[in-house]
Amino acid sequence: MSSESLLARFANRFDTPDLRVAPTSTLSASVLRVEVLAGLTVALALVPEAVAFAFVAGVGPLVGLYAAFIVGLVTALIGGRPGMISGATGALAVVMVSLVAAHPPGVGLQYLLLTVVLMGLIQIFVGIMRWGKFIRLVPHPVMLGFVNGLAIVIGKSQIDFFKTAEGAWMAPGQLVLVLALVALTMVVIWGMPKLTMAIPAPLAGIGVTAAVVLIFGLPVPNVGDLASISGGLPQFALPDVPLNLETLQIIAPYALILAAIGLIESLLTLNLVGEITGQRGGASQECIAQGAANTVTGFFGGMGGCAMIGQSMINVKSGGRTRISGIAAALFLLLFILVASPLIEQIPLAALVGVMFMVVIGTFAWNSLKILLKVPKIDAAVIILVTIVTVLTDLAIAVVVGVIVSALAYAWQNATRIHAKSHVTPEGAKVYAIQGPLFFGSATGFVEMFDPENDPALVIVDFADSRVADQSALQAIEAVAAKYEAAGKSIQLRHLTRDCHKLLTKAGHLMVDSDDDPDYAVAANYGVRTGILGGH
Repeated sequence: MSSESLLARFANRFDTPDLRVAPTSTLSASVLRVEVLAGLTVALALVPEAVAFAFVAGVGPLVGLYAAFIVGLVTALIGGRPGMISGATGALAVVMVSLVAAHPPGVGLQYLLLTVVLMGLIQIFVGIMRWGKFIRLVPHPVMLGFVNGLAIVIGKSQIDFFKTAEGAWMAPGQLVLVLALVALTMVVIWGMPKLTMAIPAPLAGIGVTAAVVLIFGLPVPNVGDLASISGGLPQFALPDVPLNLETLQIIAPYALILAAIGLIESLLTLNLVGEITGQRGGASQECIAQGAANTVTGFFGGMGGCAMIGQSMINVKSGGRTRISGIAAALFLLLFILVASPLIEQIPLAALVGVMFMVVIGTFAWNSLKILLKVPKIDAAVIILVTIVTVLTDLAIAVVVGVIVSALAYAWQNATRIHAKSHVTPEGAKVYAIQGPLFFGSATGFVEMFDPENDPALVIVDFADSRVADQSALQAIEAVAAKYEAAGKSIQLRHLTRDCHKLLTKAGHLMVDSDDDPDYAVAANYGVRTGILGGH
């Protein structure tokens, strides 16, 4: 696979210039206009998402909107990747609901706010310890499965907007009308870049669909049908719960889970946006930014949040490449809450659903379908597995499962590589030239390669093309030496690297330096009387 990312290749193929990889432009009037309009587009898309996720968590709509504003603003200011958008997310909301529901009305929210504060502190600690770098251990097939699964989840989450408040499908006539408006929004978003780049395509789609609905007075659901978004400035307040050990025991498990999910989603989104915008690094900084944002939002009545891949893709697609677009999105959202709620509540949900469906199309790694038959079978299986687990559970579990399966597959592949080429020297010693890594997965195969009963009195084990990796490998060497000792024969180890020598010495094994190995400077001789351990 070439170094060009699948997402970037997809964007280029379908001629969407606003998604193509490009370096961040210098700040100018035109760039500033694009960034602000991108922020406005994101803010409009954030409103129904924040309200819906607040309902999922069992709290009021303003709790979700405040979280979207504060988390979005703080991460835009100090986050690790300009262009990323953060806010209240469904992945966190589904964990929060059980904490909120376990307490009386109002009390559950206070426990949630303190949990969000602790969640933020944990994330700050992770950032200070620079543990965010471990996101690089996520294999590319896991990343593809995550992207595809999340695209499906985003698409599924839009289905609820085609239902009534009672959960039933809309009447056939209204459903057809709403679908037509969704299609209109998508067509405008698809066609606008071909006409002009002056206005972000998603914003144009929302504007055209909203105008059609208002001009013709079409009876379709709008943002105001979800809930009122009117409110005041978020107020600072300490969570009204007792600060004692019992409270800590209640909130700590939730805080740990939320912190892990939030960081995994944020760091994967960081990588995804980085592939599109050509940026690298910033993982630890993003951890600290997410932690600071959640700590602050917990004290200001917000439900906490993390990076949002859907809104981040909207921002990038709309031309947002700097911190300005994220800051603008947060400020526009606050403006909606304070003064513009009557106007925003008139926006048809069909327009926002159309935007999110285009996000689904742009997020799904379509080329991954083509490469399923070309990549190794285990990689194809991981892509499919992570996609399914993401849809059925959540992305944190999916990523962990994908990493574990990939690691086990890698270990198995290396375990089967161990083998030896043997020959007998003119002096009558038998040489086993080990090839392949010696570690826990290959230790058994290593032991089975030797024939102590039929081998000559002196056996040489040459590790020039191998590597001793762990304690299981040391134990395997000991087992082989013990068998030759029991048979009254000697064994000699050669070409052990310096780090292997350190492992053997640290483990308490008797090592003998030798001059017969100038490249490695270390060799080991074990006779009948010494064995491999000093105690033998």
